[in-house]
Amino acid sequence: MDNDGFENRSRHKHKTLCVIKKTEMINKLNNFLSKPFIVIVVMIIAPILSIADRNFGYFFGLFIALFLLWKSGWNWAKFGFGQKINLRTILTGLLLAVAVFLIIDICIQPFLEIYFGKIDLSSIEEIRGDFASFLPLFLIMWIFAAFGEEFLFGGYYMKHLAELFGDSNKSWLISAIVLSIYFGVSHNYQGTSGMIAVGLASTIFFFTFYKNRTNLALLVFTHGFYDTIGLTLIYLNKDRIFYDWAFQLINK
Repeated sequence: MDNDGFENRSRHKHKTLCVIKKTEMINKLNNFLSKPFIVIVVMIIAPILSIADRNFGYFFGLFIALFLLWKSGWNWAKFGFGQKINLRTILTGLLLAVAVFLIIDICIQPFLEIYFGKIDLSSIEEIRGDFASFLPLFLIMWIFAAFGEEFLFGGYYMKHLAELFGDSNKSWLISAIVLSIYFGVSHNYQGTSGMIAVGLASTIFFFTFYKNRTNLALLVFTHGFYDTIGLTLIYLNKDRIFYDWAFQLINK
């Protein structure tokens, strides 16, 4: 019995030490990742990882952001979610999405495609006319594009970059400009037209966050509704009507 008791106490002590060491390592990692300049390091590493696979950089940054959120005690305000979601936020997001679609996708994007080539949508072509493919992609979009991208690029990159350089109106504006370019370039797999169109759309998104710094949920809904319009048109195979219109207009 004495030997069994000794072994049990030894195992318990060993487990306790492992937990303590694990906790110390996590705390050290949190202290390091919480340093203000780390956001720049993450923004540099992410696109390098994306060379191998475009999803690597995204999930690398998302993991860092979620880790910091967890260690903050799920302090969502630290990442721009400082207001409760209400009907006004949702409706404003819908109106902004429609406005962005009218400005970018109807008035600008068709001409970009005429001069710089069509946007590469090969990664989602399978949803055309196929509801079984459209529905899961629609759900994935709301989770990883609408929420995930705005949480990462807006709540982590843009907000923390602005705070790093003084948390002033000027630093927020500069951060919005930098992130618009950064986000656009991150969509290089869509071709030149895709990068420019995404960059222009994200300029409106990030400027909106600049004006509503505690309401990142507004960007999440704007992004989600905006992509919903685009995906639905692709599913219905009606996404080329604006390009055809612009092409006919130029060649009259």
